[in-house]
Amino acid sequence: MDSTIVAVVAAIGALVIGIFLGKLIFAKNTQKQIEDAEALSKKLIDDANKMKEDAKILAETLKEKKLLEAKEHFSQLKSTHEKEVNQRTQKLTESENKLKQQQQGINEKTAQVQKQAQENEALKENLQRQTESLNIKRQELEKHHEEHVKRLEKVANLSAEQAKAELIEVVKEEARTRALAHVKDIMEEAKANASKEAKKIIIQSIQRTAAEQTIENAITVFNLESDEIKGQIIGREGRNIRALEAATGVDLIIDDTPEAIVLSCFDPFRREVARLSLQRLVQDGRIHPARIEEVVDKTRKQLEEQIMEIGERTIIELGIHGLHKDLVRIVGKMRFRSSYGQNLLMHSRETANLCGIMAAELGLGQKVVKLAKRAGLLHDIGKVPDEETELSHALLGAKLAEKYGEHPSVVNAIGAHHDEMEMTYIISPIIQACDAISGARPGARREMMQSYMQRIKDLENLALAYNGVEKAYAIQAGRELRVIVEADKVSDGDSEKLSFEIADKIQKEMQYPGQIKVTVIRELRAVNIAR
Repeated sequence: MDSTIVAVVAAIGALVIGIFLGKLIFAKNTQKQIEDAEALSKKLIDDANKMKEDAKILAETLKEKKLLEAKEHFSQLKSTHEKEVNQRTQKLTESENKLKQQQQGINEKTAQVQKQAQENEALKENLQRQTESLNIKRQELEKHHEEHVKRLEKVANLSAEQAKAELIEVVKEEARTRALAHVKDIMEEAKANASKEAKKIIIQSIQRTAAEQTIENAITVFNLESDEIKGQIIGREGRNIRALEAATGVDLIIDDTPEAIVLSCFDPFRREVARLSLQRLVQDGRIHPARIEEVVDKTRKQLEEQIMEIGERTIIELGIHGLHKDLVRIVGKMRFRSSYGQNLLMHSRETANLCGIMAAELGLGQKVVKLAKRAGLLHDIGKVPDEETELSHALLGAKLAEKYGEHPSVVNAIGAHHDEMEMTYIISPIIQACDAISGARPGARREMMQSYMQRIKDLENLALAYNGVEKAYAIQAGRELRVIVEADKVSDGDSEKLSFEIADKIQKEMQYPGQIKVTVIRELRAVNIAR
């Protein structure tokens, strides 16, 4: 029991001593931390004071630097201002000098004007005096003239107005007679010279150009090495020949003609496709419907490429540049078209050469010569359209040329070469004349006898439909129409009018190559019988 109490007391004492020692140690640690904090705060304060001093010194330095920069800037501004002031002062001085010179000039001109005004006043007074004198003399002359006229009227028994009217009529009649004679002489001389010069230019143009003459037929003969191949071309029950006709649109005529097959079609392009396809099939030896369709399709594509080559070669040979690729293709297609048996490409090339030569002979300049040659080549592009249309080939050609950006003079020349448009450029009549020369040249074109006879008959019937026409004859292969009229129904003046009307109607209603001359003949026959 006693030992337990002693232990408790000892423990309590030890606890008290531990608490006291802990407080003592804590107090010492706290004192040390306070001292460290005071030392740190003193150091921070010292550092802050030092930074403050440094900042103050830096601020003083910056202040001095800015002051120096401000002084330099002010000095620069001041010098610039002084320079501007000096320049303005110099300009003002120069302006003042100019104003002084102008003022001096104005003063001199004013003095001259005043002097001139004084001279004018003197002249005016002199003129007034002369005018008064002239008025007096004029009055005296009028008085003498009236007396003279009265004497003449008394002698001639005519008034002055009557005499004047008669004299005017006589002078007018004489002047009219002389003028008509003079105009007639001038017209005859102009016609003679114009006809002479035109013939000269046309003859020179024809002499300086030559074109290959090609007359196309409606058939092509395909030659075979032997008649044994005909059976292979016909095929079992005619399937090969039917496939070939369906693919090309060409009739194949296989008869007893030895070693030959006739290809018949109005379209030369189709005939050429059929000919080349048949040639490849015969060389290959494999002839059946599927192979035929394949070869025809390939041949058609290759021929389209050939058309572009033909067009490009043509424009290069003619020296024509900048033509749209679609127009080049149309030019190439002309190779497989014909007009009245005349190959269209050959006709267009010949026309282009003639146009270029004729424009050069007329001295129209190099630019116009090039445009004339271009229009000559393109004048019949409306005959090879990709799609059928109701427009005439001249108007369609003009539309195509305008679509592909051709010069307005070329467009007008194409549309007007059959007088379906008004001619507004100088090359238009040249293209019309050269087209007629190329088409009307002997041997250039041919017609079927039936269509030729029908055209001649229509030509004569057209003239016979007019009142007063007794007979009409188409002569010179339809190049001239002789019209004989009744003298008692048609006067000389009406004959000329009738000739113009018939020519105009032929031009509007009929299709014909070249040109047709209309001659109206009027003669009065007096017949009596002696018995």
